[in-house]
Amino acid sequence: MDTQKIAPFLWFENQAEQAVNFYVSLFKDAKITDTTRYGKGAPGPEGEVMVMGFELFGQEFVALNGNTQCKFNDSVSFYVKCHTQQEIDQYWDGILAAGGQTLACGWIRDQYGVAWQITPPMLPEMLQDKDPEKAARVMQAMMQMIKIDIQKIQDAYDGK
Repeated sequence: MDTQKIAPFLWFENQAEQAVNFYVSLFKDAKITDTTRYGKGAPGPEGEVMVMGFELFGQEFVALNGNTQCKFNDSVSFYVKCHTQQEIDQYWDGILAAGGQTLACGWIRDQYGVAWQITPPMLPEMLQDKDPEKAARVMQAMMQMIKIDIQKIQDAYDGK
């Protein structure tokens, strides 16, 4: 049964299969759900992946080999809620080791150009704290970071 009404649709030039395999290897409980290949007379090379469905943490995604020069940009990113530093390190280091590029404040771009936010859910909660001094200290700490350090965020929040 198809219960998810909206799924991100990622348009790759010709690396959809490699990207999906990478994402499925990086995130636990991820899986490829289906693969459609170009047939004879199609706009892509016969036998090559046209579309792949996959899931990350139960979220459906679709990847397409569009065979054009469309590029991803940072105006759309995927927020990965990490509750521990170990989770942050695992995803961050995995993306970076595979050719990713660090951005700032917990943002990283993978080797395919897709932007990810590897961030704990405590961060936006602290940034919205009713105490403006706490929120400002957290903002200041975050602005100094490339990869988020949970302990430094907590220390800033606590005024240490």
